[in-house]
Parts: sequence; structure tokens; C-alpha cells
Amino acid sequence: MTTPSETCGTGCGLNATLRIISGKWKPLILFFLRDGPKRYGELRRLIEGVSDKVLIQQLKDLEADRVLARTDYKEVPPRVDYALTPLGRSLADAIIPLCTWGTEHASEMAGIFAERDALP
Repeated sequence: MTTPSETCGTGCGLNATLRIISGKWKPLILFFLRDGPKRYGELRRLIEGVSDKVLIQQLKDLEADRVLARTDYKEVPPRVDYALTPLGRSLADAIIPLCTWGTEHASEMAGIFAERDALP
């Protein structure tokens, strides 16, 4: 019987997943879009600390990876929204257990982060 580490070469599912969600804000983008389409400004408000440049680039990356769709309504003033594709929906659903883990271990992780941040 093979272990996950033995089968996790270049064809590993984890490698493919990490290629798509790599980037500080991509998992949060997917998380917030799971509730339905959002306009850029709404995403910008939900994702605290992200710059316009980085958010725009990460949205473009996720669109190129076909996990989100950008809809331009060709209106004046411009109206554009972002929504998960079926592929993106399945990926966003896979992130939920990570959210649960983070919530369950938040206080322990806060202590660990405080210790780490205090190191020289």
C-alpha cells in the first residue's frame, strides 16, 4: 500500500491545488465568493489589507485558472462581478474544512503567532 507522500510527485492533487490557491488572498477570494457573485468593491471591503494591484492580479489568475468567471455588464458606469465556476465552487467547498480547523484552533494559534512574532 502506498502512502500519500509516496504518490505525491508532480502529478499529486495537492500540487495542483496549491498552484491554483497559491497567493495570500486567493483562498479568501474563493471563500467570499462561495456565497454568490460579488462586485470588485465588495470583495475589496471583505478582504482587509489587500491592495488594489494584488487583488486585481489574483482575480485575473483565478479567472485564467477557470475557477472564477468575470461578468462585464457593458454598462455606464461600469458594472463587473465575479462568481465561482463549478470548478471553483468545488475548490471553495474544499477550503471550508481549513476554515473550521482555523476556528477550532484560533486561540492556540494566536499564542503561537505571538511567540513567533516576538523572536528576533
